[in-house]
Amino acid sequence: MAHLLGAEGLSITFGTRTVLDDITLGIDAGDRIGIVGRNGDGKSTLMRLLARMSAADSGRVTWRGGVSVGFLDQSDVLDGESSIRDAVVGDMADHEWASDPRMRDIASGLLDGLDWEQPIGALSGGQRRRVALARLLMSEHDVLMLDEPTNHLDVEGVAWLAHHLKTRWKADEGAFLVVTHDRWFLDEVCTLTWEVHDATVESFDGGYAAYTLARAERDRSAAVEEQKRQQLVKKELAWLRRGAPARTSKPKFRIDAANALIDDVPEPRDTVGLRKMATARLGKDVLDLEHVGLTVHAEGREKVLFDDVTFRLGPGERVGVVGVNGAGKSTLLHLLDGRTEPDVGRVKRGKTVRTAILSQEVEELRERNHMRVHEVMTEEKNVFEVGGKELSGAQLLETLGFNRTRQWTPVGDLSGGERRRLQLLKLLTGEPNVLMLDEPTNDLDTDTLASMEDLLDGWPGTLVVVSHDRYLLERVTDHQVALLGDGAVRALPGGVEQYLRIRAGREPVPGATARTYRGQSTLQAASTPGKGQAGGSRPVAPVGGSAGTRTGSVGSADSGASEAEKRQAKKQMARIEKQMEKLSERQQKLHDQMAAASESVDLDRLRKLQSELDGVDVELAELEEIWLEAGELME
Repeated sequence: MAHLLGAEGLSITFGTRTVLDDITLGIDAGDRIGIVGRNGDGKSTLMRLLARMSAADSGRVTWRGGVSVGFLDQSDVLDGESSIRDAVVGDMADHEWASDPRMRDIASGLLDGLDWEQPIGALSGGQRRRVALARLLMSEHDVLMLDEPTNHLDVEGVAWLAHHLKTRWKADEGAFLVVTHDRWFLDEVCTLTWEVHDATVESFDGGYAAYTLARAERDRSAAVEEQKRQQLVKKELAWLRRGAPARTSKPKFRIDAANALIDDVPEPRDTVGLRKMATARLGKDVLDLEHVGLTVHAEGREKVLFDDVTFRLGPGERVGVVGVNGAGKSTLLHLLDGRTEPDVGRVKRGKTVRTAILSQEVEELRERNHMRVHEVMTEEKNVFEVGGKELSGAQLLETLGFNRTRQWTPVGDLSGGERRRLQLLKLLTGEPNVLMLDEPTNDLDTDTLASMEDLLDGWPGTLVVVSHDRYLLERVTDHQVALLGDGAVRALPGGVEQYLRIRAGREPVPGATARTYRGQSTLQAASTPGKGQAGGSRPVAPVGGSAGTRTGSVGSADSGASEAEKRQAKKQMARIEKQMEKLSERQQKLHDQMAAASESVDLDRLRKLQSELDGVDVELAELEEIWLEAGELME
């Protein structure tokens, strides 16, 4: 394949820290490269050097004659006075760009619903990002370099961008480099992964999953080598520690060899560890939105975000939220947290509930930019309970990758990822029992994300996650709901894939349902008669009774179920028991198949089996709830 551009002997130092040291690499036509690494290790710096947007201290970057390189920066570089039309297509007439299928696809995929005459300065951060991405993709380039292109894109936008990059060129044409924390995206579009760490760049074949496996094997080999080295060190130290007469009679090269072994200890990688924090006790009642309605004013008009929505969170429930931009995902969190009051309806809050929101904008740290990291951590208390142990503020910061030197850095000088880490740690020290994360993956590297997921796996409280990161949602939440911009909250038993099918028009919007999850959350997606799909939710009549005040609940003891209703409930229970037995058998078979797929490291099959298992789990949980409801009629 044709060589497009390359770098030879690149080195660059910031202050006293060498970020890249003697890097030599190349990009050929057909390369689809994902760049990963810890925050601050030089991913964006490497890309800017290759794009000739920054100069190295030494080394050179060469482009093949005639090669065109397009670059998407993390920062906003658009002119606020220009209109969307000027920024994206310039002076091109509508019939010129609209006659190009690729340009039409970009316009519909990224700019759908935007007024092209609107000035850039009036757009939100997410909309400006979409315009910048559209402007870049509209142009013809041999190489695309994208720095965090998925930031501010919703799940649908990320899926569109992945498809566009996969189909933009033929297999042996063009090339792109992408820096992103979105692991699903890396797996979907990349065939090569570069890991930037410790001033070097290592190359791995495949996307994120293949890179993870290769890195695990590399770490295993390194551990074996380190064990061998340690054994040699012990032997040589034992020899050196013999009496002085013995040492004087030994050849000097043995002493030098022993000292070399002792000195040759590799520097530890900057690991990130998130340990289980103390959590306040959570009672039976958590948070309920009951018949909530909310209208906001946006762009000079009124917009209904929620219309008669009932949404319940139970203790230990883990729910993911997806939806179109502007549908009210962040507002939903603010309603649950009490920051926003509904126009109608009420928010019922348990007595022991203690909430915390990880916001998108890292607002909590802005007023502390002048303070040092350690001062921010210890401004309320100096000792923290973590995993049953007491840690000082300095020790706790070290678990999150802030070494002793970095702890005395002003907050204003931290990278975006470091600020995100500090923000999360600060929230957890407040011991919340309901944690709400609003786009938590923004600015975090893949190692920090893995550590955060490890923490959330053991999170004992209730968890609500708003994210476009499919990998994160499927890993840390048990079920997902969707906000489609029609004022309702809709259950997604089929997960993110179902949401994408609905948005693409390949599956109808869920009809009148009232799903009760294992965590006691009832989601109403029923269309109120006379309102069509935009209608809100209403209580659904239980078996043998009329609708009660609590959505999906069965009539209470004073409902006076008749003997006929009891017989009907008994038949229903027997029928459900048979269905549950079949589902349990299917569940066990899927577990056995996943165990076999794990042994053969078949990642594609594992993903498919996990998706199928998630569907079985949801269906089984729903049947259990219906069985319990019918059982109450028998009492």
